[in-house]
Amino acid sequence: MNIQGAMSCWNCSDCCGDESDDDDATEQADDGGTNRNRNNPPGHLEMSTFQPRTNFGPRARPRIRPTIARTLSDRRNQPLPNLPIQVPQIPLDELKEITNNFGKDAHIGEGPYGKVYKGILKNGKDAAIKKLYECAQSDDAFRVQISIASSLKHPNVTALLGYCINGESRILAYEFASIGTLRELLHGNRETADPMSGLVLSWDQRVRIAAQAARGLEYLHEIVQLVHRAIKSANILIFDNFVAKIADYDLTNQSTGPIHSNRLIGGYGYSAPECALTGKQTTKSDVYSFGVVLLELLTGRKTYDNRLPLQQRSLVAWATPLLSTMVGECVDPRMDRDYPPAVVAEFAAIAALCVQHEPDFRPNMTTVRKRLEALLKEQIGPSSYHTPIDNRRPTEK
Repeated sequence: MNIQGAMSCWNCSDCCGDESDDDDATEQADDGGTNRNRNNPPGHLEMSTFQPRTNFGPRARPRIRPTIARTLSDRRNQPLPNLPIQVPQIPLDELKEITNNFGKDAHIGEGPYGKVYKGILKNGKDAAIKKLYECAQSDDAFRVQISIASSLKHPNVTALLGYCINGESRILAYEFASIGTLRELLHGNRETADPMSGLVLSWDQRVRIAAQAARGLEYLHEIVQLVHRAIKSANILIFDNFVAKIADYDLTNQSTGPIHSNRLIGGYGYSAPECALTGKQTTKSDVYSFGVVLLELLTGRKTYDNRLPLQQRSLVAWATPLLSTMVGECVDPRMDRDYPPAVVAEFAAIAALCVQHEPDFRPNMTTVRKRLEALLKEQIGPSSYHTPIDNRRPTEK
């Protein structure tokens, strides 16, 4: 029996009603390296300033499930493992009650795999209730996926709160992102005409969001040994106090060998160049996608915008040549120069390293996280970069 496939239904980003950026682009940009050295191949960036990979220190956590990759590999002729589920099963009647029978008033989003509703569980927690469409996965296979998802515990990874299996109904309850997705904050709702109509995040908030998201992705890569495969601003959820959490971690088709995946599910403008050539995604392709998110935070632009002049439509192709020499030209103008230039330059350098053409030249997420956390310590002044922001989700205004 195969436990792969339909777990792709688990798209946590639907919790905030913003499935992907596919409507924003019609093509993927060809990007190139910067800061090239004649002794290095094209696309190489010097990494001498990076610290060697070390232990996690105080954030270290025990390997919660060392056999996750093996559990998720193809087991067509093997019985499914009986794994414990660490979240409660929620009665269907309770879910109907808290969503007004999955009515319009509770509806907050919809994606290709299901509709999402907001509800308050009986334990008092706000939840994003995802009612999945019909899929071919067996109940036993679905429970295996629930077990694994329920064991992922990190302050910067979206948590599964509960589930329901009742006949044809399969429903998942996730933490509710009170503020929304990073994409919504930066670019506004999908319906808005202006691609820069989102809220104006301060520089300090941008760096903190980036560092927190890096911690979550590092956890998935280094502790869980999981390739995310869909890192993008729509899959970084923002909670109270602007806590960022990684969502839409994909548990299907994870290999027991070098961490990779054959299923391409990233959005336009986020996929690493090698993915189109090999059809495989790795932790290094996740790093590339994360670098694109850093560029979104730096510039305030979408990954692809066909309303801009041709040379500026692809974020990576436009921004990369500017990162090492003319960073000020690509910083989000909405911040009105209220940022420390030296810290911005270092942030741009981290993004440039992540989006290098060659996967082997990209840093791992431990290195990225350390570099971003170092920037937080370099912020100048008490709170000059903390601009008050309306905490309501853009869809609730």
